Amino acid sequence: MKIDCLILGEYQTNCYVLRDSASAEGCIIIDAGLGAGKLIRFLKERKLNPVAVVLTHGHIDHIAAVTELRAHYPKICVYVHELDAVMLTQPAHNLSALAGGVFSTEPADSLVKDKSIIGQAGIKLEVLHTPGHTLGGICLYAKDEGIVFTNDSLFAESIGRADFPGGSMTQLLKSIREKLFTLPGKTVVYPGHGPSTTIAYEKAHNVFLR
Repeated sequence: MKIDCLILGEYQTNCYVLRDSASAEGCIIIDAGLGAGKLIRFLKERKLNPVAVVLTHGHIDHIAAVTELRAHYPKICVYVHELDAVMLTQPAHNLSALAGGVFSTEPADSLVKDKSIIGQAGIKLEVLHTPGHTLGGICLYAKDEGIVFTNDSLFAESIGRADFPGGSMTQLLKSIREKLFTLPGKTVVYPGHGPSTTIAYEKAHNVFLR
């Protein structure tokens, strides 16, 4: 799998562009945050065709570019967990006021839940429902590749915030321990912000989970 990471917007959100191979044109986008222009330019310059965008949760810094993606790529399929679906259409839920505006977009095309399989562009991702940061937060596990995209649940030596509406520290820690720390230790972690890490490293060094 070819993985490109673009850091978008003032919140430094990791936007991942996944391809089955470096020569593939079809791709999946994971999280389309603030900074749509940078993302669209990246796709156009490389002549990539995004067939799907998977939103790990519904906060503004992870969903803001969805409207522009749909405008440029009308056939793109937008995925989100069923419990975060309302965050796309209702600004009060997606915290867009924190980014200085009011944002809403059309509903998702496909709602997922725990253990759903997203298969697009030759890539298969298993949905791991990991509530705690939001009610419908998800991680995306590519077992054959040994990688997991952990949204704002697990970071390198840190964890996500749980003080926003729908958040719960108890639930977040439970999600990490039961859904992520049960993955093989060598699994590479690609978080929603900051550098990559591994499950083994976080189990050994993450002070929030000792």
